[in-house]
Amino acid sequence: MSDLHKNVPSRERKRFPGISSRAYEHPADRGALVALRKLTGFDTVFKALSGMLPERSLRLLFLSDSVRVSDAQFAHLNAMLRDACYILDLEKVPPMYVTQNPQPNAMCIGMDEPIIVVTTGLVELLDEEEMRAVVGHEVGHALSGHAVNRTILLFLTSIAARVAWIPLGNLAIMAIITALREWFRKSELSADRAGLLVGQDLQASMRGLMKIAGGNHLHEMNVDAFLGQAEEYERGGDLRDSVLKILNVLPRSHPFTTIRAAELKKWAESRDYQRIMDGHYPKRQDDKDASARDSFKESAASYTESVKTSKDPLMKLVTDLAGGAGDIGGRLKDRFGGNGREGGSPPPPRDSGE
Repeated sequence: MSDLHKNVPSRERKRFPGISSRAYEHPADRGALVALRKLTGFDTVFKALSGMLPERSLRLLFLSDSVRVSDAQFAHLNAMLRDACYILDLEKVPPMYVTQNPQPNAMCIGMDEPIIVVTTGLVELLDEEEMRAVVGHEVGHALSGHAVNRTILLFLTSIAARVAWIPLGNLAIMAIITALREWFRKSELSADRAGLLVGQDLQASMRGLMKIAGGNHLHEMNVDAFLGQAEEYERGGDLRDSVLKILNVLPRSHPFTTIRAAELKKWAESRDYQRIMDGHYPKRQDDKDASARDSFKESAASYTESVKTSKDPLMKLVTDLAGGAGDIGGRLKDRFGGNGREGGSPPPPRDSGE
């Protein structure tokens, strides 16, 4: 038995030999990636940065100023990392570091080879099974090859004000950053699924997401109520709320936590998840034969279905208009009659500053 497979999971979990990342990737992730690659200038920026990003410097930084996970340091995290790689059959275990930061966070970065970084805030917040799902989440990013685009996004956002040297100009760079963020938010949904495949404990995944949202106060929280927030958020109120949702999410790298929880629960209850657990899933050896057209069609179908079933007022309006249910001008006028306020309602109260 190889060194990779010395440490098998501490409790019995199913393993997925040769699993392809296609098995757990969210259709919206693939769709956003296709859109990103079609964005004018993305290839130019990608090629420019691929050759100049200081990966060796990045590795030396973590080596010198963080704690590298091993059998001698954070041994329990090292066991989780090996377990995750064993279950998802990732041949090379990525280096993993713990860095001092009270903000709970984790990331998988790197241009040539992935590096996993977790903060002390996250390690201190989560219990073993919750942390196992997070480590599986990051290994899922590594298996999917997300580290490269994540690294480029981190680099571009850190120097967004100083990118005049790139021949496309600031506006083009901001467009690429926006598209990268949109893709990365969707990629988080894929990685959440990978975390569930590794942990194989939906309740632990739910608890971890709840703690990230509300801190270490599980006795004060309830899973059903938490998921109810996601449903309430999706319903929104009116079209103004839909616009505010878009504006709120644009600067974020991650989806809202309640949405992640709802998406993961829905997938855990799906036939797709059960088929994987039964041992029926796409294999890496077949990736080269997988049809990009089929993947795109699946992404498009998923998006169409999400629009049709969405309770968001803006998505409902799009669906109605697509079905010929009136003109947009008339419907907007009906929704926002009188001084741009729906039904002539009074303006909202001003923030008291408290």
